[in-house]
Amino acid sequence: MPDRSEQQLREDIVEVGRRLYARGYTASNDGNISLRLDAARLLMTPTSVCKGFMTVEMMCITDLDGKKIAGDRNPSSEMQMHLEVYRQRPEIQAVVHAHPPIATGFAVAGIPLDRAVLAEVVTTLGSVPIAEYATPSTRELPEAVRKYVKAHDGMLLANHGALALGADVFAAYYKMETIEHFAKISLVARMLGGERLLSRAEVTRLEKLRGSYGIAAPAPICADPTAADPVDCQVVQAPISSSGERLVADGAGGGQTRSPRPGSGVGPDEEIRLTYSELTALIEDAVRNLK
Repeated sequence: MPDRSEQQLREDIVEVGRRLYARGYTASNDGNISLRLDAARLLMTPTSVCKGFMTVEMMCITDLDGKKIAGDRNPSSEMQMHLEVYRQRPEIQAVVHAHPPIATGFAVAGIPLDRAVLAEVVTTLGSVPIAEYATPSTRELPEAVRKYVKAHDGMLLANHGALALGADVFAAYYKMETIEHFAKISLVARMLGGERLLSRAEVTRLEKLRGSYGIAAPAPICADPTAADPVDCQVVQAPISSSGERLVADGAGGGQTRSPRPGSGVGPDEEIRLTYSELTALIEDAVRNLK
């Protein structure tokens, strides 16, 4: 992290909180933000405050065990999750937790964002797994995060929200933006009939480009996603193309034909079928909710 004064870092957190709230990534008092002040102290958002209306004076300073050192307010009730990140990843300088609505929808549905759909996501985040459900504000939450935090800079929290890590608070925020952007595109592609996935060979090619792009990924992409340990590598679902194609149609349905359920809007291949007007209405409603 560049050498910045504590006042500047407080202002950075306030600005990131404002952006989270303005984009609809948090509602009411949701979400929390933290960053390292130095080797022994963290600067953290307070509990029970809307992130869109914070002031620099509201921030709390804690040690790496969670003991409050300074501040009139108490630190975030989900502080233990942040502390776990800093314990497991000494190089991480900032953590952002929010509830971006579409990404959180994937978390609620139990669907990880791990398909090789966007080259930019493959090279930056790799994949966005789902940490198992844990009761917020309890010690269960850092335990759930621990499984994925060493290999991933972004993850979904089952039935809860999303977590992003970075070299500074803006870098962590931008990764949160990427997670939600990825979720939006994935949702629209599935509504339109399904994704076309990048092939395994293309994913390998993109991974090799990380170095030339100056991207320091926390872990490599798993060579075999079916037998991988998400603690050590990033699981990216990418099909093997025998014909050498870089884009492959999603074969998750296994090619089996099923009879549609009458009146369900579900086609014979279990895809959700929508008319153009229904799709347009859904997208417009999603956009309105994000404003």
